Amino acid sequence: MTKMFDSSLLPHRRLRAYGVALQLLEAVRAAHITDRTLRDHALRAAKAACLNCAEGAARATRAGGVEAVAAVEIASSANQARAAAVPRVVALGTELYAMLTKLVC
Repeated sequence: MTKMFDSSLLPHRRLRAYGVALQLLEAVRAAHITDRTLRDHALRAAKAACLNCAEGAARATRAGGVEAVAAVEIASSANQARAAAVPRVVALGTELYAMLTKLVC
């Protein structure tokens, strides 16, 4: 998956920790853990690390929708969502973020 870092308004996409968390998720997936319980736990924990980064970034900006965008990006990175859906979700999330930021400011 292409890394997220860009000039997007969405705060989590500029956060280096989010990029590293996505890399962790990819590494956990690539480990192909054979024990179902450990695999489930490792994947849930890696996804939670990604979501926590996005949630923290959104909280700092007081705007909503960021975590939903991150969840779709994370699911795509985990091969649990269509990668082709990500650009539209990001575009709509960016539009919502811009609108909500103007309401908060």
